[in-house]
Parts: sequence; structure tokens; C-alpha cells
Amino acid sequence: MAIKFEVLKECNETRARVGRLTTPHGVIETPIFMPVGTQATVKAVAPRDLEDMGAQIILSNTYHLYLRPGHELIAEAGGLHQFMNWNGSILTDSGGFQVFSLSSLNQITEDGVWFRSHIDGSKHWFSPERAIEIENALGADIIMAFDECTPYPCDYDYARAAMERTHRWAIRCKQAHRRPESQALFGIVQGSTFADLRQESARFLADLDFPGYGIGGLSTGEPKPLMYDMLEVTVPLIPKNKPRYLMGIGSPDSLMEGTIRGIDMFDCVLPTRVARNGTAFTSVGRVVIRNATYARDFSPLDPNCECYACQNFTRAYLRHLIKAKEILGYQLLSIHNLHYLLHIMRGLRQAILEDRTLDYVRTVLASYDSEPYNVAGCRP
Repeated sequence: MAIKFEVLKECNETRARVGRLTTPHGVIETPIFMPVGTQATVKAVAPRDLEDMGAQIILSNTYHLYLRPGHELIAEAGGLHQFMNWNGSILTDSGGFQVFSLSSLNQITEDGVWFRSHIDGSKHWFSPERAIEIENALGADIIMAFDECTPYPCDYDYARAAMERTHRWAIRCKQAHRRPESQALFGIVQGSTFADLRQESARFLADLDFPGYGIGGLSTGEPKPLMYDMLEVTVPLIPKNKPRYLMGIGSPDSLMEGTIRGIDMFDCVLPTRVARNGTAFTSVGRVVIRNATYARDFSPLDPNCECYACQNFTRAYLRHLIKAKEILGYQLLSIHNLHYLLHIMRGLRQAILEDRTLDYVRTVLASYDSEPYNVAGCRP
């Protein structure tokens, strides 16, 4: 068995839980946020910095690494861990989302998908078997099944067809997986924003007994309350003894809302993407550091943060770097944003252990002028 997952504590007022996920490369305390290293690097952040901030697992992407530098080259280097010199755990997405969102699609068939590279327009083929072959070569601890991710909005008939194809592809992914002893293959629940499809998908995949489950096809443009509603009807149908991963979610409010609905794992490019635009997540809310109000602000970015950026530099200096488009500015804000998200998730884990989950969630959300959504729907 590639992974072991234990639920250590269940919240007495929500579906939140604290768990321990053990992979061949270490122990992950859940709920956890996973920094995204799409192309075998978290943008502007070195592996040493990730270790210093307490990152336990990062995500890389099959689509991007297949196109450049190629999975064969990474396998020749000894796998993704060796290639990027990251000793912690790694999860690879199958590339399904990118195939359907980034590339120029030529044709979706039952067998797989023809698409054109977003880099040079060259033509490529992904099938469940091909995606798993590439993920096996990359060597991540957790790999994702190849799925069809629907856009928002989409009509019911298309959502059902895509979901059913995702189910058939999930079976083929399991059959194609060659390294189950060292790589855990997660299935992905689909169904767009239709509650009955989400429930049907969760039940179907639960019967296939994957080591863990992703919830995909959300955060694609739908209102956040609708996403939370989908979690409320989906999560209870995923086996309690398996990790639950909400794909592509990374704002502070959504991390809190997802956790109280029973999610264990999250990932998103958001913290590093907004950092490059000069935005920081802080304990006092969102700070757009490029704004003129910070030009002579010689206080730390976040007075309650212990990251390298906050301990050593002022808002005025960070604003100068961003305005001057200096790489150091992107690096420092990225380090801060990731540190902040990992910090609030550590705090959330402790709050669950101490039976004060909702108090903690309300405190975090208050910094973003928000309240927990539909707490009644989060009851265990």
C-alpha cells in the first residue's frame, strides 16, 4: 500500500477532521494546503524555502511536465523528487484539467483526447493509459486519475456524459497503474454543479475503492456558495477512512469552508499568482501592496507573521520591489502568502483538536469580512 491514512480527531460541531497521511516520502498532517509546483518548481520559491515554512507536500502537473522537459527525461533523472531536489511528498495531477482548459482541443473520444500544445501548437494524445504511464514515470507519491473536467456553466446532459466518461476512464486508470505499491492513485468525483450527479459520482468511485478521492470540476467559475453546497452533498458519500482532496482551491475563506465540510487536502496556484500581482493574504485581511497608501508604510507586511519577508522587510520596500518589477518582490510575497496559508492550516488543525473549530474559522474569516456559510450544512 503506497499510503496510509488515519483520522485522529473528528470535530464535534462540523465535518472537519484531523488526520495523518503517510507516504513513501513522509508524514502529512491534514487538513493541509499543498503549494503548486506546476513545472517542477513552485514559482519564485526554492525547495529550501518550502521546507522552512513547513510545506509537507507539493503538487506538480503531468500535462506541463509531459510537454516540457518530458517525462522520459525526468525518469532518467531518477524521478520528480530527484529532478527537483524535493525530499517531501509530491502529488501529480493527471493533466485532465489543463488538457480541457489550456490547450486547443481537437477531439474528445471514448478512447481519449487529441489536443494541441499551448506552447508550440504540436498535436498530442492523452488517454487514461497514457496519463498513468506518464505519472508512473514521474514517480509522485500520489497520482490522479485522468478525468473530463467540465466548464461552468454547462448543461445537465453534457455534465452527465462527462461524468460517466470520467467513471469509465477511472476504471481504465486503475487497470493501467503499474506502481500501486509506491504510488497511490486517487479517483476524481465529477458532476458539475448538479447535486444528483455529484452524489452518483461519489458512490460510483467509492465502490472502486481508490486509496483516496479528489473532488474536481469545482472553482471553475461558479459562485462559492454553490461550490460549498456541492461539497455538502458529496463529502458524506466518500469513505471516511480515505483522504478527500478538493482540487484547485486556495483562498483563505475556501480553505476554512472546505475543511468544515470534511475536506483534508487542498491545492491552488492562487497564493503565488496573486503575489506576482502584488497582493498578500494577511492576518488583517488582503493587502494590495502596490497601492500608494503603502509608499511610506515602514511596518511589516503582517505584524503577526514570522515568515522571512515579514521579519526583515517593510511594506514600503515590498511596494517598491513590486512597482519596480523586481524578482525579489515576487519571491518575498510568494513566500509570505504560502507561509500564511500553511500557518492558518496549522492553526485550524490545532483548533479541531481542541474543539474550537468554528471559533477559529470565524476569526480567520473576519479578517476577510466574511462569515461561515450555512454552518447547519456542515454538521457531522
